[in-house]
Amino acid sequence: MNNQPYSVKTVFLACATLLTLTTACVREHRSFTADEINLLPQPNEVQLSENSFALEDGMTIAFLNDKAQKVAHKLSDDLSSLTSTKIYVSDSGNGNIVFDLDPNLGKEAYTLEVSPKGITISANTSAGFFYGSETLKQLVVKDAQESLRLIPSITIKDSPRFGWRAYMLDEARYFHGTDFVKKILDQMASLKMNVFHWHLTDDAGWRVEIKKYPKLTEVGAFRSDSEIETWGSGKLSGEAHGGFYTQEQIMELVAYAAERHITIVPEFEIPGHSSAAIASYTWLGTAGEDIDVPVKFGRHYDNYDVTNPKVEQFVKDVLLELFELFPSEVIHIGGDEVGYEVWNKSKHVQDYMEANGITTVADLQIGFTNKISRFIEQHNRRMMGWNEIMGKNIHDDFEEKKDDKDAETELAKNIVVHFWKGDLELATSAAQEGYGIVNSLHSNTYLDYDYKSIPLEKAYGFDPIPKGLEPQYHKNIYGLGCQMWCEWTPTNKDVEQQTFPRIAAYAEVGWTNTENKDFNNFLKALQVKQQEWDILGINYAKILEE
Repeated sequence: MNNQPYSVKTVFLACATLLTLTTACVREHRSFTADEINLLPQPNEVQLSENSFALEDGMTIAFLNDKAQKVAHKLSDDLSSLTSTKIYVSDSGNGNIVFDLDPNLGKEAYTLEVSPKGITISANTSAGFFYGSETLKQLVVKDAQESLRLIPSITIKDSPRFGWRAYMLDEARYFHGTDFVKKILDQMASLKMNVFHWHLTDDAGWRVEIKKYPKLTEVGAFRSDSEIETWGSGKLSGEAHGGFYTQEQIMELVAYAAERHITIVPEFEIPGHSSAAIASYTWLGTAGEDIDVPVKFGRHYDNYDVTNPKVEQFVKDVLLELFELFPSEVIHIGGDEVGYEVWNKSKHVQDYMEANGITTVADLQIGFTNKISRFIEQHNRRMMGWNEIMGKNIHDDFEEKKDDKDAETELAKNIVVHFWKGDLELATSAAQEGYGIVNSLHSNTYLDYDYKSIPLEKAYGFDPIPKGLEPQYHKNIYGLGCQMWCEWTPTNKDVEQQTFPRIAAYAEVGWTNTENKDFNNFLKALQVKQQEWDILGINYAKILEE
């Protein structure tokens, strides 16, 4: 036996030969056409190449940077489940699929490069790595001819148009449960949506456990009946309804969302839409009357008594517990559809206004909103509210006479205005004044509206940037939300019917640059997506079949 040591030259030649053989052994697979690439949302730059990459059992996902660690493990699990192959993870930096840090890319940007030799996902953040991996999963094709899972050779350079891409679920009207919320979060993640706006308190129910005020869920989370069918139907279900999330369940869902790079933004309604809280603690109301949790939906008479220091402390106490549960920078306080009648008729409220030089009840609301905003800001958070918080009277359809005037008090500039109703000029002027805007114009984004009111093409055609807004103010339009109000969708299947497939249209509105959008291409990709929904049992509206 030859015991002579190998020379450096011999080792080098051997390694070079092995590398050559390995490269030569890369098997060529079929090429793909552009018509076969169906991605949701549509990436902003796509270049298709010859051949494809075969995903096989025993392959490795590699990373070197901690920002990619969790994403690499999730991708390994997802690909293993999707393809029935075992995909391993390595922190050596060498693998068939490699996560590569690129400091030049933006917060949610990624580059995906696929060749027959391997796959590289480049990003500068965990979110970027995650979105690159979500795109990669959509590219996996089961090739019947070769009995392989193939990924087209492709280069994708991508980043979102807007930083706020939200879906809102109203659980105050009907409680839907943790499993359903996880299902929604999974679909949001696959569509690259990043904000789950969770409407947790309203007249019809209080759904979040607050330790300091246990009656909010002992009383406020349950009602004896529910109005059904439509507004003013006069019909009731004849069944009690209730439910709430414990703080442990909320923390579980917040963590679940975070793994999918989704921020949960809670909504705690003040000062209107507060009947469930007032039913729990009478002293919270202005009228001082005992009430039950309403069984009819819509606006109700009483509001929080914003002139009472005890009520102000209650609001702050609730917020303190919400801060602990939700790491979101933004906290939504509602502020919409506040009926001013109870404040106009209340002697102690009118006395308070006179003593403090407050001329209108709209100013009273803004003054309270600004006070709570300062409290939220002191805790390194930021307030968000529906656009009534600006003090503009946008309603002419309320039952009571609307004789209140627009407020003269200015809303604090650090508050995010959630535009939903009124002339778009209100959103335009707010953006010009420096407010951050999330555009959720109800006529274009409300998922409780039927498909005749908001067909799929109308949803897809929505542009969050108001027409005519000067380019220098576009940065103040953070993005959009699509809202699933649940007065008339008592079951999870009902919610799915209204949400899907329009959620996919809003996802592309939020992600894809206008010049890269194409409704016909979107419909093709949606047909593929619906095959996934079929497997998951999602009750999407079959509008493509009509």
